[in-house]
Amino acid sequence: MATADATMNADEGFTKDKSTSNLVEGFNNLNLLRQVGLMVALAASVAIGFAVVLWTQEEDYRPLYSNLNQLDSSEIISILEQNAIQFKVDTKTGALLVSAQDIHTARLKLAEVGLPNTGSVGFELLDKEQPLGSSQFMEATRYRRGLEGELARTITSLNAVRAARVHLAIPKRSVFVRDAREPRASVFVELYPGRAITPQQVVAMSNLVASSISELSLKNVTIVDQKGNLLSKGEEDPQLVQAAQELEYTREVEKKIISRIQALLDPIVGGDRFRAEVAAQVDFNQVEQAEEMFNPDLPAIRSEQTVDEQRVGGGVGGIPGALTNQPPANADAPEIAAGGDNNNAQQSSNSRSQSTRNFELDRTMSYTKHQVGKVRRLSVAVVVDDRLVTDPLTGEQKYETWSDNEIERLSILVRDAVGFSPARGDSVNIINTPFLNDGFNAEEIQAPNFWEEEWFTALIKPIIGLLIILIMVLGLLRPILKTLARTGSETRDDEEAQQLAALEAAGLGSFDELSDEAVTLTGTTALSLPGPEESYEQMLNSVKGLVADDPGRVSQVIKRWINEE
Repeated sequence: MATADATMNADEGFTKDKSTSNLVEGFNNLNLLRQVGLMVALAASVAIGFAVVLWTQEEDYRPLYSNLNQLDSSEIISILEQNAIQFKVDTKTGALLVSAQDIHTARLKLAEVGLPNTGSVGFELLDKEQPLGSSQFMEATRYRRGLEGELARTITSLNAVRAARVHLAIPKRSVFVRDAREPRASVFVELYPGRAITPQQVVAMSNLVASSISELSLKNVTIVDQKGNLLSKGEEDPQLVQAAQELEYTREVEKKIISRIQALLDPIVGGDRFRAEVAAQVDFNQVEQAEEMFNPDLPAIRSEQTVDEQRVGGGVGGIPGALTNQPPANADAPEIAAGGDNNNAQQSSNSRSQSTRNFELDRTMSYTKHQVGKVRRLSVAVVVDDRLVTDPLTGEQKYETWSDNEIERLSILVRDAVGFSPARGDSVNIINTPFLNDGFNAEEIQAPNFWEEEWFTALIKPIIGLLIILIMVLGLLRPILKTLARTGSETRDDEEAQQLAALEAAGLGSFDELSDEAVTLTGTTALSLPGPEESYEQMLNSVKGLVADDPGRVSQVIKRWINEE
């Protein structure tokens, strides 16, 4: 069993070369601390890669509604399960999350069954059984709560209002006039994001609340939005209200005239090739006129009176007065009668003729009430862009100005469209000038970018996950593995060089020349083994020391013994 120690070492290196690899050899060459750190890093890399894969495959969930009570949540979950809509509950906030693809479908399904509830209680509160001995105060409170709920439901029906709350302060009636107090109302409205409520809607809301409460005036209604803005202004000045109505009517008239111009010039110039503005002066004066006219050329007899009076013979003469009434005195008859005087008395007479004629002239009476909101004057301004002309030979497009004749033709069309009247002093001006936004296409601006599309959002997550995995593999794992393989390869090369040197020292050319007989526990320098006369403990201690000094050689001897048996 006498062979060289180098032979035993070469056999051991030959066996190790068959059972290990460069990576394992490099890992074995590291110290314990580096081995533990490398294993932890590999485990963390695998965990991160697994988490990235799960993240890329995870669906996007969004909150269904921001505020839901427990009763609504249970009913909503049952509706979602019936319609096979995927959902989950956030463990931190308790919010109900639905897949982004199904969120609109889920809201439509819930809206069909009236979910979620607004939480307001109406007059159905009065349908509940009242406890025995309920006071008048409790009955009045229930009625007020029901009235507040009904008003809140009605206000919520508006398109811009998301939720509403109504608070009523209705004082108790008093028999004394001086102790009477007016009722008041406060309305809180929550608007949808991106929507606004118009002043007309605020006034309509105030009138709705004021008309629902007895003796509630419009000035005692207060409306506030979720941002703390005071929307209602109470009773406004009637003159200001009228001025606002007149201004709105004027704007409507101008819009109608502009729409006529657009409908006329769109097919001729193009929708984005002109701009039109109209300034209308509207007369809102209320004028009532009464007029009475006479025509002297057409007289007519209305009445006629004629008087003809004739009287013959003398009448009573004398001087009027008291002396005439005295009886005549005694008179002597004349010897000769005066005949001439009698003839004169018989010839006296009196004749009178009177005529009265009344004429009626032709009369016309008229009562005129002028129209309110009549257009007094129109001012129309139109700006036309240069027209786009295509060269028939080269196909090149270029812009050219409109000629004077074409501008005049457009002016005639616009005048007829707006109802041009020189008597009112209307003016229509059309000017041709190039626009600054030449070649501007509104559709290109309105079209969403590709990164805003849904397909890009769905594709970006797998791409990000793939990039993270590639960075981990190529930037972390690959350099570590290459370093381990290079270290293991260098170690194995050194061992092979040492083994070849040992073979050359033993006089062997290769590992094939080794045999089992050449493997012994002795080499060039024999080990001091115990003799047969030694005790068992001494022999056992000697074998233990031999195993501790050269375990590889001992294992080869034991392997040979097993093969021989």
